Amino acid sequence: MKKTAEPKDRIIVIYDKLKTKYPNATCALNFKNPFQLLVATILSAQCTDVRVNLVTPTLFKKYPSAKEFAKAKIAELEQLIRSTGFFRNKARSIKNCAAVLIDKYSAAVPKEMADLTALPGVGRKTAGVIRAYAYGLSGIICDTHFLRVTFRLGLTKNKDPEKVEKDIAAILPENKWSAFSTLMTTHGRAICMARKPSCPTCPVLKLCPFGQENISKDTA
Repeated sequence: MKKTAEPKDRIIVIYDKLKTKYPNATCALNFKNPFQLLVATILSAQCTDVRVNLVTPTLFKKYPSAKEFAKAKIAELEQLIRSTGFFRNKARSIKNCAAVLIDKYSAAVPKEMADLTALPGVGRKTAGVIRAYAYGLSGIICDTHFLRVTFRLGLTKNKDPEKVEKDIAAILPENKWSAFSTLMTTHGRAICMARKPSCPTCPVLKLCPFGQENISKDTA
C-alpha cells in the first residue's frame, strides 16, 4: 500500500498488523480494582509505568481503599509517592479525589466520562484508561505514545489530544478504540520511541510516512 493512502484506508491494516505483533498488549499498570487503577493512572503522569508499579504495592497496603486515602496525612502520602515526580500535586489530587468519590459515589469509581473528568486530577486520558481497563468500555486514550505514533503514521495532522481523539474516532470503528489505543502505546514503547525509533524493524513501516522518510535519510 502506498504511503499516500488516506488514513481511513490504512488504519485497519495498521491495527491488524500491530495486533499480530503484540497479541497480548494490555494496560502496563498493576491494579486489582477501578480505584487502584485510578490512583495508579494519576501517579503515571510524567512518570513511567514501571516506577508506578514499584510504588503502588506499598501504597495500597497502607491505604487499601478510598476511605483510607481520604483520611491520609498529606505529608505521609507525599513521601510514599515521592519517586513518581510532582508528588505534592499528585498527593493532593489523589486525596481530594478519594474524598469526592466517598461523598458523591459511595466510594465507587464512576464509569461515565463526564463524571470521571470532574474528579480532581482526572483528565480525558485518565478517564479513558479507567473506562477501557477497569470497565471494558470503548475509548481513545491519548497518552504521549498514542499522540506520537498516530502523528508519525499520518493518521492525524494534529497534536492536540482532543483533536487527535476526534480524528481517530472518525476513521476507526468504536469497538476497536480501546485496543487500538493499547497497541499505539505498546508500539510507541517497543519500536516507535520518541528519540530513536527502530523503523527498520517496524511491522507497519510500509504504511508509515515518517518511517519511510526516516529510512530514506539513513540510506541516503
